[in-house]
Amino acid sequence: MDFPGNIAVMGGGSWATALAKLLMRNCETIHWYMRRDDRIEEFKHVGHNPAYLTDVEFDVSRIFFSSDINEVCDKCDTMLLAMPSPYFKAHVDKITTDISGKALVTAIKGIVPDENILVTDYMAQRFGMSHDNMLVISGPCHAEEVALDRISYLTIGGDSAEKAEAFARCIKSKNSHAIISSDVDGIEYAAVLKNVYAIAAGIIHGMKRGDNFLAMLVSNAIREMERFVYAVSPRPRQICDSVYLGDLLVTAYSRFSRNHNFGSMIGKGYSVKAALMEMEQTAEGYYGTKCIRDINATYGVNMPILDAVYSILYGGTPANKAINGLCDHLT
Repeated sequence: MDFPGNIAVMGGGSWATALAKLLMRNCETIHWYMRRDDRIEEFKHVGHNPAYLTDVEFDVSRIFFSSDINEVCDKCDTMLLAMPSPYFKAHVDKITTDISGKALVTAIKGIVPDENILVTDYMAQRFGMSHDNMLVISGPCHAEEVALDRISYLTIGGDSAEKAEAFARCIKSKNSHAIISSDVDGIEYAAVLKNVYAIAAGIIHGMKRGDNFLAMLVSNAIREMERFVYAVSPRPRQICDSVYLGDLLVTAYSRFSRNHNFGSMIGKGYSVKAALMEMEQTAEGYYGTKCIRDINATYGVNMPILDAVYSILYGGTPANKAINGLCDHLT
């Protein structure tokens, strides 16, 4: 079997839909796991995802849908995970078939809740999958712009450059480009952290603290990210590369950023609970904040922005008080 072989998209949200659209340009068929049978039936009927990115049309005759995750795992060679991190375990822990020999591509931008480990590490420990057969996908990309076929650059990270290049060919198009990296752990941690910092940026936006302060926050955030990622995964990397700084910028500033929008509601005076209820999609930075804070209890990295966001989301600190306190730590 030539890698990646038969590919299965696992997840039914906007990111899964955007990535499936890219794959359909270069793959004859794909398998697609979605949790709900009613969504699958409607998808087949209308020719697009009925809940997310509804303007994106698909040739459904080339898609093998199923709500049975084990059936999909049996039929595919490569699993592309693209569900929100808070629901990741609820999906993959249903897998009973042997997937140890499968290839894995994770587009999940989060840490496994309660476990506080990376998705790739969880899949290796839980299912015996090999890190040599794992890749990660990150931005800077919003699903909405990928789906609109705007110029986008994805980063494919993996221990095997050959496999990363092979998968990159599956998603490349005129406007979709791919960059290859070997920094798997760094990419996964950065994808979590940029959501945390996007919440902070949204809070500042909602409080109308201005662009000057926001620029100061983001410039400090990238240095904070660098300190943490180096502590947990010490290896050479350029933090100004697009997969780190670029992804942080697009998530902190874009109107498509659900984490920014979640933070903006808090900055405008919403309670954390009310903001979570108002969100139509998952703000993964809410969960990522606690995961990173718990991990950092071991490493003790200086992370004043993370601490301020944590104090707001989990400590009940008023946003205005936490942001005022943060001002003394920005340089």
